[in-house]
Amino acid sequence: MEDQKDLKDDQFELYDLNIVVEKIDGHCTCNMRVGDQFSLKGGKLSMPDGTDFCLYALQSSIPLLPAKQRKNHPADWMETDSHIMCPDPACGLVMRIDRIATRVLNHDDVSPISWDSIE
Repeated sequence: MEDQKDLKDDQFELYDLNIVVEKIDGHCTCNMRVGDQFSLKGGKLSMPDGTDFCLYALQSSIPLLPAKQRKNHPADWMETDSHIMCPDPACGLVMRIDRIATRVLNHDDVSPISWDSIE
């Protein structure tokens, strides 16, 4: 990640993420396969053309993604842990969060509150 001092005051960095099905130890009724994935870039989710992703597996990952996009203290568990389970106990689907790149965002591009109005 580039050094924070190189950023303007109204800029911050987030990691782009890939969330990948790493293994399935049960029976997935949503027909997920190892290697299926979606991406998070900034605040936008995307999937490769012509693919889909299980809603239940997706919902189990969403609460963790904003924290995983940010650089945390090295001892924070969000820096060391990267696996998520589908909530269906019969499925046994395990996903892995991969940090793939960083992107610089401008405050005013992602907030309705102007950076200049903040004291």
